[in-house]
Amino acid sequence: MKSVEKFTFNDLGLLILRLFLGLTMLFAHGLGKWGRLFGGGEIQFRDPLGVGDTTSLGLAVFAEVICSILLVFGLMTRWALLPLIITMLVATFIVHSADPFGVMEKAMLYGVGYITIFLTGPGKYSVDYYLKNKRAVVKS
Repeated sequence: MKSVEKFTFNDLGLLILRLFLGLTMLFAHGLGKWGRLFGGGEIQFRDPLGVGDTTSLGLAVFAEVICSILLVFGLMTRWALLPLIITMLVATFIVHSADPFGVMEKAMLYGVGYITIFLTGPGKYSVDYYLKNKRAVVKS
């Protein structure tokens, strides 16, 4: 007999947080950068790590588009969060270090949200949870 899992507000909260952070990062930040990277025009982007503006933009696009999509689905969640966390650390402490708090606040809020999900995991409303439980059933 298959057991029915209990609904928890914690897992619902993690789903809402993942969806909000992932979708807002994707649509408000990532897709615009994607267009700049693949739009065919001259790339002008800050190079805070000294790797070149095209590479910096490519790394930001990877984090803000690809990793945000993975976050939304809860797939490879902790791995997807690492580039997002690093991107927000760079945005907060390098790109916006001389800016007023109100300017760096957005990157800090995203970063804290990403770190929270990294520490808690994606919750049971995620592909990671489904795959983990599917593997556990196959092993037993």
